[in-house]
Amino acid sequence: MAFPQDALGHEEELVLHRHPHWKMLVLPVLTFLVITTLAGFGAGVLERSLESTARTAALLALLALWAAVIVWRTLTPVLRWKSTHFVVTDRRVLVRQGILSHSGIDIPVRRVSNVQFRHGLVDRMLKTGTLVIVASSDDPLEFDDIPDVERVHSLLYHQVFDAQNHGGYDDGENFGPARTT
Repeated sequence: MAFPQDALGHEEELVLHRHPHWKMLVLPVLTFLVITTLAGFGAGVLERSLESTARTAALLALLALWAAVIVWRTLTPVLRWKSTHFVVTDRRVLVRQGILSHSGIDIPVRRVSNVQFRHGLVDRMLKTGTLVIVASSDDPLEFDDIPDVERVHSLLYHQVFDAQNHGGYDDGENFGPARTT
């Protein structure tokens, strides 16, 4: 699920596009491995201990249980990760997320007044962290698990600095195609 280029405005340039850090996928992958191992072990036990009709029913029930757990604990988090986008353009910061229903936040770069990041020891080792963006008088917005958070922080800081000190676009309100009259 790539970020849709049609979400960008006329002459808006993509500066950065990230999904959340891969650490969000560790638990789903471990769940997949453990559940598949347990299901395989259970299938082996059922194969040896039951008669053919009962064995078939038990194996189908085991398969249904395995599939339900895999969809719930593995497939859903992977799709959620893949459908979450953190995007910085020359005009705004966008966050889009959702599989069936979508939600998003757009922050015009000119309205950003403060950019911070934080990360603990494990996050530092994994080169991830939380990016905090303060826009105008709004409450700070926190975005967790941003890969290479220090680089993203620096890049966003420079985008904000450039937008505020060197002009740029027209106040960020017109993102559509240019109109001629």
